[in-house]
Amino acid sequence: MKSVTALLIKYRVLLMAISAGAAVANIYYNQPLLKHIALAFNTSESEAGLTSTLTQIGYGIGLFFIIPLGDKLNRKKLILSLLLALIVSLALMTLAPNIQTVWLMSVMIGIMSVSVQVIMPLAASMDTETTGKTVGTVFAGILIGILSARVFGGLVAEWFGWRSVFGISAVSMLLLTLMLRIILPDIPNTFRGRYRELLISALKQIPRFPRLRKASMSGFLLFGVFCSFWTTLTFHLSRPPFLFHSDTIGLFGLVAIAGALIAPAFGKRADKGLARHSMILAVSLTIVSIILLKFISDSVMAILFAVFLLDIGVQILQVTNMAVIYSLDATSHSRVNTIFMTTLFIGGAVGTSAGLYCWKTGGWDWVTWQMLLWSVLALIVVLLPDTEASIKDISVGEQRLPDGAQSK
Repeated sequence: MKSVTALLIKYRVLLMAISAGAAVANIYYNQPLLKHIALAFNTSESEAGLTSTLTQIGYGIGLFFIIPLGDKLNRKKLILSLLLALIVSLALMTLAPNIQTVWLMSVMIGIMSVSVQVIMPLAASMDTETTGKTVGTVFAGILIGILSARVFGGLVAEWFGWRSVFGISAVSMLLLTLMLRIILPDIPNTFRGRYRELLISALKQIPRFPRLRKASMSGFLLFGVFCSFWTTLTFHLSRPPFLFHSDTIGLFGLVAIAGALIAPAFGKRADKGLARHSMILAVSLTIVSIILLKFISDSVMAILFAVFLLDIGVQILQVTNMAVIYSLDATSHSRVNTIFMTTLFIGGAVGTSAGLYCWKTGGWDWVTWQMLLWSVLALIVVLLPDTEASIKDISVGEQRLPDGAQSK
């Protein structure tokens, strides 16, 4: 009986990882499609480029205003509702008659794609003994979705047109939603306050947990490095001595996907109370990768190895951080996740902007210097002493409920 339960949990986690990756990929599908969209509606590239920006804005809105609902509403129903709305948005995007509809659907796709951030806390709450391993598996699915979205979108658009990318995604999301409806568990929540109190309570998690602040800051910095790197790598590889085309550059993402498979192993280390060691290792690997990118920037093999190390480093840190924050208070998983993921999202946006500015100002040399600076700052953050008990010392059952958790 125990083995059957373990197998069911394993299947659930795998399906949740696949669903999370498929959902988050919708945020990035449009990036290689911008030229196709501009030609389809006879608009400028800058107008078509708003598609990507509006998707990110929609995702940011969803991060803060929808994710906290995971602590108030039934998570299974919330996930299914978001996915159904995402499917409708994708279908309407496929049929978009003008660029204005594309913009509107881009916002909606971004908002509804935050279902992935409701899936994550639900997965973490299924088995508190293996939180790190579970989070690692789901996060690996998310990263694979992010990294493969550009490759998939570009290839499908080249052969079947840009609309087919969203059509295929709508069908795949529908199939996954039907399976999730059957397999997702119903786990009750304890928050009984109003929606306004829920949002205020989410902000209160910041002063409440020093480990959340530490995880958010280190995540902000290293995810900024990650986004800065992938934003500028295309420019670097399209210039001499490489002169690679976009389809070849996209293959570098496959190396990063290979690194994603390592993430669950470090989630297990967090379960064993080795979170701090994993964080230090993660940032150290990132620093080594940036040194390689800086001083051996004209070698394809060196760049490939650096991509592998950078991706592993970022994944180890984020998986470990999520294992840490999900061990703080089981009754406020979604609100804690709101703070962490919103900070992470802002870090990615700032990192992208910083990378673009450095590329325009000083080329690859400036890009690598600023990535190295961010990584060193991240190392300083993870080396700061912990002011809370280790993960293994935290007993969720003994913690007080967060503000608003009980009816007045």
